[in-house]
Amino acid sequence: MEKKIGFIGGGKMAQAMIAGIIQSSIVKPNQIMTSARSNETLLSVKERFNVNITSSIQEVARCSNILFLAVKPNLYSKIIEEINEYVSPDTLVITIAAGIDLAFMENQFARAVKVIRTMPNTPSLVGEGMSALCVNQFVTDQERDEVVGLYNSFGECVVVDEALMDSIPAISGSSPAYVYMFIEALADGGVKQGIPRQQAYKLAAQAVLGAAKMVLETGKHPAELKDDVCTPGGATIEAVSELEKNGFRSAILSAMESCTDKAKALAKK
Repeated sequence: MEKKIGFIGGGKMAQAMIAGIIQSSIVKPNQIMTSARSNETLLSVKERFNVNITSSIQEVARCSNILFLAVKPNLYSKIIEEINEYVSPDTLVITIAAGIDLAFMENQFARAVKVIRTMPNTPSLVGEGMSALCVNQFVTDQERDEVVGLYNSFGECVVVDEALMDSIPAISGSSPAYVYMFIEALADGGVKQGIPRQQAYKLAAQAVLGAAKMVLETGKHPAELKDDVCTPGGATIEAVSELEKNGFRSAILSAMESCTDKAKALAKK
């Protein structure tokens, strides 16, 4: 890709995406420019990725063919006000914040602007991201596919209707946090049984990774894969029974509903 890519914001999500893009070799580090409020953050990004850095968000906006707004939702209005006149009509403006919809972006710019709403996640850092996106009417199919290819460079990406975007954080954007809690709990259980801490983390994390690959690569329903592990009268079905008694599924569903409600509330602000 010959495009210039800009990031306004250099936090964890931005760095995860930059790392994934560079590791995929889809663009070179010198094609990326990043700005951040903190000079410490900028220097850290420069040291890690050797990309161009600047304290000027206007410079990033002016130089970018693809511009990521990697800031918190409450900062979008202020950022757009400061960069509006520097954003070319041909620039693809990409959001990565929960609750920032296409209509909001169009209203803030108050002119025709190419906007792509996305929701990536932090496993992009290791090339295993899961992202979803939707586009407004000014984005061509070719431009959409180009951005999908960019996201696929550090994982997988699906195109969805915008009506579904507020539901994406709960299932893929925020869910790595739930999985990390699950891995930590599995490791704690192992430590309780005498397994050394680092071995327990490795055993738990690899088991989760393997289980996920089984779902993706076998095409089997997760329930079928679960049944394959549960020998009649065995230890696994005892564990599954305890999880059901303690509301394992309902706790996850409740957490996802809370996450979605928060995403929708952010959209209304």
